[in-house]
Amino acid sequence: MTRMPPKNVDNFIQESLFEPTLADMRDELPRPRPRSTKTRSPKSSDADSFFTTVHDIPVRVIKSKRRKRNIAAYRESGSIVISVPFRTTRAQISELIPEMVGKVIANEKRSRRSEADLEERACYLMTQYLPEISERPLSIGWRSMNERWGSCTTIDRTIRISDRLASAPRYVLDYVLVHELIHLRTPGHGEDFQNFLARYPDGPRAEAFLEGYEAGKSE
Repeated sequence: MTRMPPKNVDNFIQESLFEPTLADMRDELPRPRPRSTKTRSPKSSDADSFFTTVHDIPVRVIKSKRRKRNIAAYRESGSIVISVPFRTTRAQISELIPEMVGKVIANEKRSRRSEADLEERACYLMTQYLPEISERPLSIGWRSMNERWGSCTTIDRTIRISDRLASAPRYVLDYVLVHELIHLRTPGHGEDFQNFLARYPDGPRAEAFLEGYEAGKSE
C-alpha cells in the first residue's frame, strides 16, 4: 500500500538491500478486510527511528515495518533521512549511514544544473523537435514545486521547472522541457499538443521514470 509522500523531499535515492522472500511476497498481496463490528485497539507504531550526525549533517534513520527489502535516502528540510527495513541490524545500519549520506551529497553536487543550462537545452530541443513553434520563452527557471513537474504561463512566456528534477536523468528533464515548450503555442493538452509531444522519442521512458519516482517516495 502506498502512502502520500512527505513534503519538501529532494534527491531521492532507493536501492535494494535484501533479496525478496516468500514472506515479503505474501505481505505484498492484498488482504481481505475483516468483517467485524468490534472496536479495534490502536495499532502500535510501524516504524522506529533515531537521530545521528555525519560530518555535522543531521541524519534520521527510520526502521520501517512497511519497508521489506529496499533502503531509501533523501534530503528533507535540511536533514538526510534514511529508511531501512525493520529487520536491518544495527551493524548493517552503521555501515549504510555514511554510504547513503555520501551518495545523497555527491548526487547534489554533480546534478545541479543552472538556469542558463535550462535555456540552452530548451533552445536545442525546440530546434530539434518543435521547429514550427516560433514563440520563445522569455525566462526558464527552477522553482520549488511538489505537485507539478513544470508549468508555463502562455501570456508572459515564463516557464518554471520543479527543482525535484535537478538530479533527474537528462532524458527526463528534456521531456518536461518539451512538454512546457509546447505550451508556448498550445495552452491545452488536446490533439495538437499530443502530436507535438509524440515527437520526443523518450517520452514513454521519461513517464515511467516520473511515475516510479512518485511511487518510490510513497513506500
